[in-house]
Amino acid sequence: MKIVIIGGVAGGMSAATRLRRLMDDAEIIVFEKGPFVSFANCGLPYFVSGEISQRDALLVQTPESLKARFNLDVRPFHEVTAISPATHTITVQFNGQEQTETYDKLILSPGAKPFTPPITGLVEAKNVYSLRNVPDLDKIMTGITADTQQAVVIGAGFIGLEMAENLKKRGLDVTIIEKAPHVLPPLDEEMAAYVKNELLRVGIHVYTSDSAISFADAGKKIVLESGTKLTSDLTILSVGVQPESSLAKAAGLELGLRGGIVVNENYQTSNSDIYAVGDAIIVKQQINQQDGLISLASPANRQGRQVADAIAGKKQLNRGSIGTAIVRVFDLAAASTGLSERSAKLAKLPVAVVHTSGKDHASYYPGASDITLKLVFNPITGKIYGAQGIGKKGVDKRIDILATAIKGKLTIFDLPELELTYAPPFGSAKDPVNMLGYVAMNIAEGLSESVQWYEVKDQLSKGKILLDVRNPDELAQGTFPNSINIPLSELRERIKELDASKEYIVSCQSGLRSYIAERQLKQHGFTVKNLDGAFALYHTVLPEELKYV
Repeated sequence: MKIVIIGGVAGGMSAATRLRRLMDDAEIIVFEKGPFVSFANCGLPYFVSGEISQRDALLVQTPESLKARFNLDVRPFHEVTAISPATHTITVQFNGQEQTETYDKLILSPGAKPFTPPITGLVEAKNVYSLRNVPDLDKIMTGITADTQQAVVIGAGFIGLEMAENLKKRGLDVTIIEKAPHVLPPLDEEMAAYVKNELLRVGIHVYTSDSAISFADAGKKIVLESGTKLTSDLTILSVGVQPESSLAKAAGLELGLRGGIVVNENYQTSNSDIYAVGDAIIVKQQINQQDGLISLASPANRQGRQVADAIAGKKQLNRGSIGTAIVRVFDLAAASTGLSERSAKLAKLPVAVVHTSGKDHASYYPGASDITLKLVFNPITGKIYGAQGIGKKGVDKRIDILATAIKGKLTIFDLPELELTYAPPFGSAKDPVNMLGYVAMNIAEGLSESVQWYEVKDQLSKGKILLDVRNPDELAQGTFPNSINIPLSELRERIKELDASKEYIVSCQSGLRSYIAERQLKQHGFTVKNLDGAFALYHTVLPEELKYV
């Protein structure tokens, strides 16, 4: 059998090497239009700062090493310009010459291309770059000279934030522009607020709900939609990607969401002898089974392996993806898996949300740092829709556990049952994931009712009273306007100061003491709800709504 693969990197090379392990006698040819067929594209931003010091470290395999180990015929600088499904042939351009190649099975792994917004003056700009591959990286490194001082990153997604961090670490003055209302749009607003605060802490300028509308002076001047004018020596365009599906479209293959290639459970396109994997294909969001585009390395590698299995007759079905991702932003890590609160509500799912604050390991052991977790779930069935995490250490561990729980179809009722490794340097006897389950169960079982940070102002305007059960020394951080303060330790003795005919929202620093207060008051006939995430979360996302002494 002759198998031709268009495109290398994660999906294409995973397919090629897996095919060789399963079909030693197959003829396998990989066409890559660029110079590098196997490189660490996720590591590219870290070369900009010098954190990865050797460019060669980004080059995972070469055509020679792939030939020697796997007997693969890998051809860089070969651009496939056309596919003819009727004749099972492709047209290839190399070194100015055109050639035709036949195939029995064809795998498309063309990836995604940067989305280029229609910005006036962009074509004339000489200092605007995107980053998807090693040649892009080389252009950026050439563009950074001794005179480069001001850098602008347009787009505050994962790659945009990584580029902002590494440009800052290189010593540049960095500005981020994001059209969405907050940075890191895959996260919900209150979780992204921690990331914005970290960016501001290190001196990065952040513009949200704004966008670049024009470039002038060969890209040196940028005008924003708000009227703000910026100066830039180097601009990184990172406003998203779109499937590179032009070959598939010209070949008459079925396309769907945003031009993504439609594939079935075996990664077959609308032509049964043509398969597709990676960033160019439409995947099913495994939680709600809606179509999606997920441009991440882990799913692409898995898809490459599975398409090889399908071709070799060893079926591993395409189950979809849940979109687990993480980014480091200076001293913070921000991670997510599954659906956000916003996307779950847009899908019209029954949604409940809890936020918890904990430590990455035992609080009494030196070096413990905060972790804030958010869980999005079905309050009736306990199905977990998604999770998000913010912290200095241990966020990856917790989100990985929750991603595994989603894939394994565990519910919130299973989270307290997870037996996770514990010793003081590594975790807590009640891990933050266990605690997340306990808090979610309290909601599902009706032991607690919560108010979200974005509901507080409206609830107070309707006559509810905010009861703050923090200690007096904690109030210096800020207070809720018109709130009542009774420390939890005094609540039993001072309960007569409260009016049982009124409705209360109770808050503390993190949500634990306020839950205790909620249970206490409810058993004395009060109508009470707990402020989810409490003061710490509210102060992070809406500091302007608080009073300060």
